[in-house]
Amino acid sequence: MRLKPGRPDLRRHASRHDVPPAQEGALGVTFLGVSTLLVSDGESAVMTDGFFSRPGLVQVGVGRIAPSPERIDAALSRALGDAGVTGLEAVVPVHSHYDHALDSAVVADRTGAVLVGGTSTENLGRGAGLPDDRIRVMASGEALTCGSFTLAFTASAHCPPDRYPGTIDAPVVPPARTAAYRCGEAWSILLTHDPSGRTALVQGSAGYVAGSLDGQRADVVYLGVGQLGVQPEPYLEAYWEHTVRAVGARRVVLTHWDDFFRPLDKPLRALPYAGDDLDASIRTLDRLATADGVTVHLPTLWRREDPWSGLPG
Repeated sequence: MRLKPGRPDLRRHASRHDVPPAQEGALGVTFLGVSTLLVSDGESAVMTDGFFSRPGLVQVGVGRIAPSPERIDAALSRALGDAGVTGLEAVVPVHSHYDHALDSAVVADRTGAVLVGGTSTENLGRGAGLPDDRIRVMASGEALTCGSFTLAFTASAHCPPDRYPGTIDAPVVPPARTAAYRCGEAWSILLTHDPSGRTALVQGSAGYVAGSLDGQRADVVYLGVGQLGVQPEPYLEAYWEHTVRAVGARRVVLTHWDDFFRPLDKPLRALPYAGDDLDASIRTLDRLATADGVTVHLPTLWRREDPWSGLPG
């Protein structure tokens, strides 16, 4: 089988970067690449992943990787400054692969946040020197209040294939091999903004557990699509069924489509066809969304957006 060369052209999907902008000081979500999201309301803020170092392909493949303090500080300065907040209540990796959790402990340390996740995330925090009171280990079915937000955790799965399966059973001290960042616990995270009652499901990896979200409700889904475009169509249909349709969402914002070997100071580009096919994902998701009366969007890097704007109250 010959691999398809090149990568999807994001210009084909330019019209999807239409999530309404957030008002200053109001609830908003900032997309910061892969599945890193800053959710803030001007007083409280939480962040998923916090992955900013984005080491290059060669280093990831054959070398050792470590957080880049310069890239982390630059990204936090811009994102937090634009959101009008000075710190975070929580940093929450959606699972523990390096493209989600490499920087999470450093981001927590820099911002005063608690690092939240499973035991694999706990071992990343310990390897980075975070004290016990800055690490919170969650189990499926548990929820945590973080300032204005409540985060409810449901066990999920990684999209196949998982190149680094298993758990992280001892502290990881960077620099370390990429394989040290095993998947660990994967999460579906239901975020509720308590003052407004607005809800969002963060599905950081394109995996699912059938029936796990039944009975939960979310207005919006931030839907991870990494590797989704190389799956058979029945997989995409099942993924939609057990995430978007399960929670009754009316708007979907796609994440984990950008080339995470490319630094954030360069324009985002899609992952190459060798590992994913964003065009194929969008074709199938559009069909499913049209049948369900759901809209599908792409977030805009660095822009605070209001994905709840215009949805029925």
